[in-house]
Amino acid sequence: MARDKKVHHDERPLDGGRAIRRVASYFAGDRLAMLLAGVLVLVSVATLLLGSYMLRPIINEYILPGDLARLPRALAALGAIYLTGVASTYVQYRLLNKVGQRVVSRLRVDLFRRVERLPVAYLDARRHGDLMSRFTNDIDQLGIALTDSLTDILTAFLTLAGTLALMFYISPLLALVTLVTLPLIGWATRAIVKRSRRHFKAQQVAVGNLDGYAEEMISGQKVVQLFGREGRVEAAFGRVNDELREKSARAQFYSGLMMPVMQNLNTLNFVLITIAGALLAIYRGLDVGGLAAFLQYARQFGRPVNELATLYNSIQAAIAGAERVFQVIDEPGEGEEEGPGMIALDRVRGEVEMREVWFEYVPGKPVLEGVSLVAAPGQKIALVGETGAGKSTIMSLLARFYDATAGEITVDGHPVQRVARRDLRRAMAVVLQGTRLFTATVRENIRFGRLEATDEEVEAAARSAAAHAFISRLPGGYDTLLENDGANLSQGQRQLINIARAAIANPSILLLDEATSNIDTRSEALIQEGLDQLMRGRTTIVIAHRLSTVMNADRIIVLEAGRVIEQGTHEQLVALGGKYHALYQEQRALDAPGEETA
Repeated sequence: MARDKKVHHDERPLDGGRAIRRVASYFAGDRLAMLLAGVLVLVSVATLLLGSYMLRPIINEYILPGDLARLPRALAALGAIYLTGVASTYVQYRLLNKVGQRVVSRLRVDLFRRVERLPVAYLDARRHGDLMSRFTNDIDQLGIALTDSLTDILTAFLTLAGTLALMFYISPLLALVTLVTLPLIGWATRAIVKRSRRHFKAQQVAVGNLDGYAEEMISGQKVVQLFGREGRVEAAFGRVNDELREKSARAQFYSGLMMPVMQNLNTLNFVLITIAGALLAIYRGLDVGGLAAFLQYARQFGRPVNELATLYNSIQAAIAGAERVFQVIDEPGEGEEEGPGMIALDRVRGEVEMREVWFEYVPGKPVLEGVSLVAAPGQKIALVGETGAGKSTIMSLLARFYDATAGEITVDGHPVQRVARRDLRRAMAVVLQGTRLFTATVRENIRFGRLEATDEEVEAAARSAAAHAFISRLPGGYDTLLENDGANLSQGQRQLINIARAAIANPSILLLDEATSNIDTRSEALIQEGLDQLMRGRTTIVIAHRLSTVMNADRIIVLEAGRVIEQGTHEQLVALGGKYHALYQEQRALDAPGEETA
């Protein structure tokens, strides 16, 4: 299909806060588990804070007075507190890890469902590798943050709040000294976040570009090797890889700044607290146990800040990945614009008409210019013309992979825009020029056209497409497993299975987009009779480069540069002596060069 194709990278403005709220909504199905995890987090934080506070009575009531007899009991209580904290921390990690994996699974399912419903126009305009990167790299980054970092983030924030509250309880004055460095910490954090967010987003886009290029080159490796372009492909990959390296280096640089900056500020904070605490102990009567507990809290106050700094890299990558995933999920799906007033096609007669249809893939560059055609129920209409004439585009418009820019297309007199796509396509079967087989048995690949078909109907469809003979010779017959798009079959055999899949769908309208172009002459002769049987009683629109396959069409429409220049039966067009006549003579010369010379 000839077209100008632009690759989009979805660089529109993003909202990290909105992405976080969207991810949080995926926890709705695990409210009870999250509530239990929250209780366990509170328990673990409480044991940590209580254990630190226990230093105050242990020093003041047992060590300083010299009451060592009761000290073991206090130490045992302290050990029990810490053991409770360890147990609750273990359980909460296991619980939140399971919840995090369930959230990732739901998100991956939503992404897959959306991709399955995206318009063909959206998929055509984007590299498939970039979309795959959102399933793998972007969701994996989010999964790492949810399963490995979620508990640490919750614990860090609760520890900060609890520590600060107890610091005010022990000594409000020392607590105020602790807060002196908070504005500096906040300013440093905002400065680093502002710069690194942009680079983490760019890094995720670069990862998608790299995955897209790698997928494209791996799938086209035969062509690369055939033309000896390995060096050029490697050089291009190097450029894409260098771009990712540069953007990742910038993102990691700013992310790496967070930890040392926070550590130095926390060290400064601890020094100020130590000096101020010593002065308060000497001149204001602050008890030694209270000072020891406060200094312990001062260290704990810095630890969650340092942990958040350590997790910053993971958090930023997860947010950027979530934004890219939600970009796809938020794309309008095919058919979502269809309202309740759509026309239902229950019994399709197969009348197809195009009236002055115009179409543009790229604005300002029309591919079809005022095309009109009529196919009565049961008629066979053939589209011929040179590559780029617009034949495959007509097929895409009839199946509503795209909608016409102007003009009207009707089925049984109903405009296709008013017919639900599902009903329209249920009435059609399309055999495209390129084959597509799934990782499944031959039987399952054919049955994909009608899932409720019996084994007998599957074999009957294969016979009608002249595929039964070669399928019977396969090691497992119809139960032979096909992998990698049927790589163990010839191109012609793969196309025969595609034709059988269309046959079993039992459509009212059959669209054949050069369905025999990848089949050798002998196979073409074998399936022509089957195709004739398949087309009997159905409206058929067929594209074929080999004019011998469409000579018996009820009408042949000749296209050139998106316009209909001739139409009629084979005999009428040959007698006309125009474009079709020239194409016909060229093919006769190629098929029988000896006769042409004579």
